[in-house]
Amino acid sequence: MKRLWNWNHDGDQRQLSISGVIAPDSWVNDDVSSQVFQDELNDGQGPIDLWLNSPGGDCTAASRIYSMLMDYPNDVNVKIDGMAASAASVIAMAGTTVLMAPTAMLMIHNPLTIVGGQKKDLDQAAQMLSETKESIINAYELKTNLPRAKISTMMDDETWMNVNKAIELGFADEMLGQDKNITDCYSYSDKQSNLVLLNKLKPTTNLTTSVKSLQKRLSLLSH
Repeated sequence: MKRLWNWNHDGDQRQLSISGVIAPDSWVNDDVSSQVFQDELNDGQGPIDLWLNSPGGDCTAASRIYSMLMDYPNDVNVKIDGMAASAASVIAMAGTTVLMAPTAMLMIHNPLTIVGGQKKDLDQAAQMLSETKESIINAYELKTNLPRAKISTMMDDETWMNVNKAIELGFADEMLGQDKNITDCYSYSDKQSNLVLLNKLKPTTNLTTSVKSLQKRLSLLSH
C-alpha cells in the first residue's frame, strides 16, 4: 500500500495533506488502501483542513476519497496550495469550502485510459470513459451549479483555472490569505515608517489659552 495522505493535528484542528499522484497503483482492486483511509478519517472528530497538491491520478481512488469526505459529518476545508488537476480536482469538490493560494491552479479534463484488444474491447472502454465523465460532472455540478453542457465543454477543452477564474466559475470559494490585515502589513513598510517618523518630528501647535485672555472674552460677552 502506497500512502498518498498524511495526518497532523494543530490543537483541535485536524490537518490532512494529500500530495503527489493519486494512487499510482489503482484502487480498482485495492480494498486495503481505501479502508485504511476511511478508518483514519473516522478515527477523529471536528473540522478538517485538507491541504491538496496533486497533478491527478486514479479516478477510482479520487472517487472513493471524494465520497468519504462528502460523508464526513464535520466541515472539510480544502486548501489548494499548489495544484489540483484532473482526478485531484474531483477530491477538491468535496470541500465545505475550497480555498486556493494566489499562485495555485485547478484543472479539469476528460478521463483517459489505455486499452488494447478487439473492437468490442475498445467500444467498452469508450463507453466506460463516457460514463466516468458523467460521474465526474456530477461532482463539479454539485459544487458549481454550472450547466452540465458547459462543464462538459470545459472538460473537452482541458480547462486550467487560476484562483480568480475558479472563484468566478464556482470551483473555489476564497483565496488563501485573503483575510490578512492589510493595515498591519503596511505598518512594517519603509514608506509607512518614514511617514510615522515625519509626523513625530512636526512641531506641535500650542493650543492652550491664557486665563487673562479667557477673562477678556467673557467680559466682552457680558456687555
